[in-house]
Amino acid sequence: MDNKIIDESIQGQVLKFETKNTAGKKLFLESYGCQMNFSDSEIVASILTEKGFSMTQNFEEADLIFINTCAIRENAELRVRNRLNDFKRVKKKNPKLLVGVLGCMAERLKSQFLEQEKLVDIVVGPDSYRDLPNLIEEAEDGHKAINVILSKEETYADLTPLRLGSNGVSAFISIMRGCDNMCSFCVVPFTRGRERSRDPDSIIAEAKDVFDNGYKEVTLLGQNVDSYLWSGGGLKKENLSSEQQAAATNFAQLLEKVALISPQLRVRFSTSHPKDMTDDVLHMVAKHTNICNYIHLPVQSGSSRILEMMNRGYTREWYLDRMAAIKRIIPNCGISTDIITGFCSETEEDHQQTISLMKEIKYDYAYMFSYSERPKTLAERKYKDDVAEAVKKRRLAEIIELQRLNSGIKTLLGIGQVHEVLVEGFSKKSNEMLMGRNSQNTVVVFPKQNYKKGDYVNILATRCTTSTLIGEPV
Repeated sequence: MDNKIIDESIQGQVLKFETKNTAGKKLFLESYGCQMNFSDSEIVASILTEKGFSMTQNFEEADLIFINTCAIRENAELRVRNRLNDFKRVKKKNPKLLVGVLGCMAERLKSQFLEQEKLVDIVVGPDSYRDLPNLIEEAEDGHKAINVILSKEETYADLTPLRLGSNGVSAFISIMRGCDNMCSFCVVPFTRGRERSRDPDSIIAEAKDVFDNGYKEVTLLGQNVDSYLWSGGGLKKENLSSEQQAAATNFAQLLEKVALISPQLRVRFSTSHPKDMTDDVLHMVAKHTNICNYIHLPVQSGSSRILEMMNRGYTREWYLDRMAAIKRIIPNCGISTDIITGFCSETEEDHQQTISLMKEIKYDYAYMFSYSERPKTLAERKYKDDVAEAVKKRRLAEIIELQRLNSGIKTLLGIGQVHEVLVEGFSKKSNEMLMGRNSQNTVVVFPKQNYKKGDYVNILATRCTTSTLIGEPV
């Protein structure tokens, strides 16, 4: 599968954890959806291994199964429901087995899962993971256990995630939770609650810890990292005086604090929001060589009319201005995006505006989806999902094909250049070849020679596929 051209057909990839400890009860944990969900699963693993659970990759031998869910698109929910039916069949053979749902689907579908369909014993929202040991005890006593209360304070800042699913090179660090943007198509504010930033000291401590344990790259995660702001009291920006805002830590400053841990620690971040991305952040990326020259900046649509209906807070012109700033301040920056096609009332003209924007920017890669209406969102309440499925599919296919061409062009430009690559492991096709990514997030493959995982290697790119550079060490 082309790693630079991603549509909804591969969303919901599974992350599985395993530990060598075989004592105690066994936990099987799967995570679907975004990087934030994968990060949350590492928090869950940390909490439960502290309570004596060991991890297994075989759900048929587990005493407890948790599936960390995604509600961002209907397709993701269908995959989770099918997976729960798999677990239900195992539960018939082992009545003591407990099955639980974590994360974004928990609040909305709690009654269906617990009572109507009897698929699960435990339902836990993303702000209630500390309560897991108590909920498990309730379920073991034969009660249905549920906690989906959203918090205005919880950031899990004091917990050390258990990085069992990691490649040992790259680690995710959550810097904030929730979202206040209220995009009309999005369920995140309803499933993850209001935005709150995490104490920067705890973030720096976690980043230092992963670096001391051999990791060479961290990705700072948030629904909208550009709005990160820590004032010491957890207050929102609009509630701070000008003096308090001046004394607070913003995202650009946080980036620098993490970058200064070591020049050998690469720093990435996701996701940025066009309406909040400042030149200060871009200048900080340009200032530090270990902050990767790569920005994921979702556009969703190239039509200002559709963007207004989506409540995105910017126009096509604003977005193009941010793109111009990125290319001016970080000339060799890799750029990816999210695109939704077939949003409510989208005309052929709106679609062509998205196409023209893609041609102008030429993204390195993109996550592309056709619109699916989500419960509780403004779009469900206010707009009619009136673009025919056949039209959505055709427009999505056109967007994917254009992105395939753009990805090929951007990868081709890397030939003849020397790329600093952080080795992540063997390539998929041969144990005689290693793979890693350059600063722009492009995959690079080269002969392994005497190099190993975690090394930085300078590679002269000599040829490429649509999405991968191939070369030799220099």
